[in-house]
Amino acid sequence: MQIEKTTDKGAVILKLTGEIDLHASPALRAELQQCAEEKIPVLLVDFSAVDYIDSSGLATFIEYVREASSHDGKIALFALKKKVRTIFDLVRLNELFTITDSAEAALAALAAK
Repeated sequence: MQIEKTTDKGAVILKLTGEIDLHASPALRAELQQCAEEKIPVLLVDFSAVDYIDSSGLATFIEYVREASSHDGKIALFALKKKVRTIFDLVRLNELFTITDSAEAALAALAAK
């Protein structure tokens, strides 16, 4: 898995590429912990190039939500492929995360919260 970090319209965007599994989760966890330590107010995660996520990857994102709540940090996921979206839906994480089709929609959804 690769992580590309950019900033746009006041939000930090993490573009993930590859599979988020037991081997990739430590790198993702380190990146998300850094975002939490920096108290990033809005984090968008681009899943357009992610083909798979397992339970360790899901747990990593849940940990970020917990850590970011101390500074009211918001997170949204966007551009999930159908297979990956189904995993979030099956474990009902679509109720915890804002999930949209695009970065613009993610920003709008977070602004409405």
